[in-house]
Amino acid sequence: MERVAFKMKLFAGKAAEYKVRHDAIWPELAGLLKTTGISNYSIFLDEETNWLFGVLQVDDRQALDGLPDNPIMKKWWAYMADMMESNPDSSPVSIPLKEVFFLP
Repeated sequence: MERVAFKMKLFAGKAAEYKVRHDAIWPELAGLLKTTGISNYSIFLDEETNWLFGVLQVDDRQALDGLPDNPIMKKWWAYMADMMESNPDSSPVSIPLKEVFFLP
């Protein structure tokens, strides 16, 4: 099991709606993430800067590589693109974070 962390930038004034949309995550998206081997997935918000910090565990890091091609993932990204910095394909601009400490 590998831990993965990343950050994304939320647009100002979008925090409440971002939470509403994630509280109502589509069952098919949750299922896709779980079948990809993702677990213990959390997203945290720094309210002062609007940076989102994601942390997840995945059975196989390479399994994440297929997510961008999945129609459900593409649909979710398009749904969320109005709330955060996004790439031309609507995927969020996601910056990997380097782990510098872990206490098991």
